[in-house]
This record gives sequence, C-alpha cells and structure tokens, in this order.
Amino acid sequence: MADASPELSWNHIAEARERIAGKVNLTPVLTSASLDAQSGAHLYFKCENFQKCGAFKARGATNAVFALSAEEARRGVATHSSGNHAAALARAARLRGIPAYIVMPDNTPQVKRAAVARYGGAQTQISWCEPTLAARERAAREILAATGAVLVHPYDDLAVMAGQATAGVELLEAVPDLDVILCPVGGGGLLGGNAVAAKTLKPAIRVIGVEPAGAADAAHSFRSGRIQPSLKPNTIADGLRGTLGVRPFAAIRARVDDIVTVPDEAIIAAMRQLWEVMKIIIEPSGAVPYAAIASGVLSFPGQRVGLVLTGGNLDLDRLPWMTGAVALRP
Repeated sequence: MADASPELSWNHIAEARERIAGKVNLTPVLTSASLDAQSGAHLYFKCENFQKCGAFKARGATNAVFALSAEEARRGVATHSSGNHAAALARAARLRGIPAYIVMPDNTPQVKRAAVARYGGAQTQISWCEPTLAARERAAREILAATGAVLVHPYDDLAVMAGQATAGVELLEAVPDLDVILCPVGGGGLLGGNAVAAKTLKPAIRVIGVEPAGAADAAHSFRSGRIQPSLKPNTIADGLRGTLGVRPFAAIRARVDDIVTVPDEAIIAAMRQLWEVMKIIIEPSGAVPYAAIASGVLSFPGQRVGLVLTGGNLDLDRLPWMTGAVALRP
C-alpha cells in the first residue's frame, strides 16, 4: 500500500509498531565475546532470522496488509519478490483472511518457494517469471489488472518501510548507547526505514548500509545522487538483488551516512563464522553487515555497533561453502 505522504516519518513508524504488535516477534539482540575480541568493537546482533517467516520482511508486510481499509483488503494484495517478502505477504494476508497473489523469479531457492506455500493459505496464488526486475514488474502489473489487488511493493512503499523500521526501534531500546547501526541494502526499505527511526531516536548515531559488490546500485546511487539501477546483479545474496526504490532512496540520501560494498567471498566467510561462533543460521543477505567488519572494510575500534541480521532462509542442502553451491547464482 503506497502512502500518500511523500516521505517516511516517525509517525508512520510509531503507528506501524502498534499495528504489528502481537503479529510479529520481538527478536533478540545477541552478543559474542569472541567476535568482539576479533573486531575490536562491541557488536550487537539484531537477530531477524528469528522473526516470523525467518526474516525482517514480516514486519513491513504485516504493517502494509493491516493498514489497508476494509474495501482495499477485500480486493487482496499482490507483490513480486525473490522469497522473503513473498512469504511474509502470504502470511500477513492469511492472518487477515484475504487473497495474496505472488510473483516469484524462477531461480528462487527451493527453501523460499516452500516457505511461501507454507505460510500462505488457500487464497495464496503463486506465479513464476524470468529472474529479471522487468519480468517481475510486468507479471505483477498483469495480476493487478486482472484481479484489482493492491500492490504491496517489497520495499518502495512507506507502509513497508515503516514496518521494517521497527527493527531499529527495538535495537535501540535494547542498546540505547549504540554508536553505529549497519544494515544490508537491496531495495533500500530496511536501510531507509531504520535510518529514519535511528536518527529520530538518536540524532548523533551513524547509519551505514552494506551491499554486495555484485549488486552495488545503492552505493553508486548514494555517491551520484541519483538512482542507478543494477541491470544484471550477480551475488549469492539473493535477497539483495533488487533495484533501489524511490522512497527508500529519499530516506537514504537524507539520513544514511555511508554505503559500502563487500565481495561474495567475504559474505560467505562471515556467514560461516556466524554459524560456527554464534550457532545461528544466517542466510547470505543477513551476513552482509558482519562481512564488512570481518573483512576489514569497516572498523569501529571500541565502539558499540548494532548489526541487523536480516534473515535465515536458505537451502541447507546447498550451503555456499559446499562443492557446487555456486549454482545458487543466477
């Protein structure tokens, strides 16, 4: 649901928090003395891998669906997504008892395909398309025209952004004296939303986005001041292949301090280390913030750093450090 207001505000975020209360998890913030010692910083991991549907996307999708008027809700909701937003929207629609029409790229990992079917109800319909943004958008437009459903965009939607921002609110409530927050950035809804939340609650905090080097449209756009789409993203972090959205970019330009990139090799190494040291399952997209620290792209000696681990949905039979796992790439 697109909000008529042109920019995300604190009021949007506060309303989202009330709206989704009891419908999503208050996820834990974990620490590791070993990773602190290795990094020289105090690291606080906001574990959205423990969120409903296994990813932060449950926040935005739930807020968007329950913000609909009764008339809008009767028409159902539609989206295109590589997986996590699709599952989250299917779940939110089931909770409200309305239809959900989901377009997914045909290279979506099997675990994310299964999640949509598992979280959705009988009224969830899944369509497949080629793994390009143009194909996804075209298929979604056709569904909207045929059904009259309301589009809930994966990230370029103020209601979705407001829901994602609640993760940052919870993180700062748990650790009020953070110096920095690191967020992955794909379409930008999480980074933009959490930048608005964090800078509202603590204006001096730094907010930094981290992006795969193989899908660096946000970093290029941030530096040029205009959106520069990534036409052929190539990264194992499938949740971060989306093109930067207009609404998120406005929030990012106004509130984010920097965006850095990390190669896939660093993402895989960080993901494995989080598994081994913290004993938690993180998907490649969720490991991106820690990859920036573990690889030395970012350094925060003595500082208190919040990292949003965005999700834990991946195929356990095809882990990226296994032989042949490069087949995960498009």
